[in-house]
Amino acid sequence: MKYSKATNYALHTMAFLIAAAPDRPVGVQQLADKQGLSPTYLSKILTKLVKAGLIESASGANGGYRLRGKKEDLSFLDVIHAIEGTTSIFECCGSGNPECQIHQVMLTAEDAMEQHLRNTKLVDLMK
Repeated sequence: MKYSKATNYALHTMAFLIAAAPDRPVGVQQLADKQGLSPTYLSKILTKLVKAGLIESASGANGGYRLRGKKEDLSFLDVIHAIEGTTSIFECCGSGNPECQIHQVMLTAEDAMEQHLRNTKLVDLMK
């Protein structure tokens, strides 16, 4: 199992925005420079985060991105779902049998991982 690099960059970007002053938007160039990325690539990630309602963008000379909502509520799973989507990691090759034991084991493991990521807040990294 592997998450995309975009998820890695999104998590780091969100951590940076949590640490930033909430009243001042952070420009895409500054966010990109922080991670050694091109602003164009990071903009695509930021667009997904905006669409998911995790951040908002402000245009103009002093524009940029800032968190939307309370930073204490933002979980790892929120960011992962914004980038990767909510599709299950495991796809059973069986005939769709709801009693498939392999599918049940994988689903249980995935549920446990998602619960951990849901309960782990990004703001906890700042403490």
